[in-house]
Amino acid sequence: MRWLCLLAATTACLFAQLAPPNDAGVSMGHIHLTVLDPEAQIKVWVDVLGATASKDGPLNLVKLPGIFIIVTKANATEGSNGSTANHIGFLVKDYAALETKLAAANIPVVFDNKKDQMIVTFPDSVRIEFTADPSINAPVIFHHIHLMTTDPAALQAWYIKTFGAEASTRRNLPAAKIPGGEVDFLTAKEAPAPTKGRTLDHIGFEIKDLDAFCKKLDADGMKFDMPFRDVPAIKLKIAFIIDPVGTRIELTQGLEGM
Repeated sequence: MRWLCLLAATTACLFAQLAPPNDAGVSMGHIHLTVLDPEAQIKVWVDVLGATASKDGPLNLVKLPGIFIIVTKANATEGSNGSTANHIGFLVKDYAALETKLAAANIPVVFDNKKDQMIVTFPDSVRIEFTADPSINAPVIFHHIHLMTTDPAALQAWYIKTFGAEASTRRNLPAAKIPGGEVDFLTAKEAPAPTKGRTLDHIGFEIKDLDAFCKKLDADGMKFDMPFRDVPAIKLKIAFIIDPVGTRIELTQGLEGM
């Protein structure tokens, strides 16, 4: 009977927008892009990846299993490459079909192992990694956020402590697993630029009880980029913090219901 319960839980996770939270009340939430032409950006996500686009109040939402992509109109300083959040990654069931769609959309490839992994540049210089995985039960599933830092072990420890993440590795690199995906850490020779103001402006985690979570962070000495607040206009409770290397992080409660 135990395997039946596990199967049911796994199936529920696949068809839910976001994964159930960990013991700290945290799951993957969203990636926030600031671009000059939101419609053009969203079109690529829909046409190439089969994402679902919707609008909830002022929010432009792109939905893929395990993650939301929120797209807003703004003049970003630069793309994701060169910042702490270098790229985000997805698993793909039909890799050959994806290659065809990327070529048809004229998406430039910046890395290709000619087998099962590539990194491409979406409009507005957003780097995306794709890895083939025929075993997944959806065409595309969110997998990771890839952060650059001069001290991967220290940043991994910070994510484990702050978000109750599970220590892990990916291709011999430190990683921090959070329900819905993971944060991977790669060594940078020099400190990368902060994310705020760039195309990939911030990453986001969904929190089960954000008010209580923020109070705990405050008690632990966390400095907020924006303190906890309830924002009825977007039907979310939100707060912002910045990780030790400059990655802006939005904490949300209510995103799952959108």
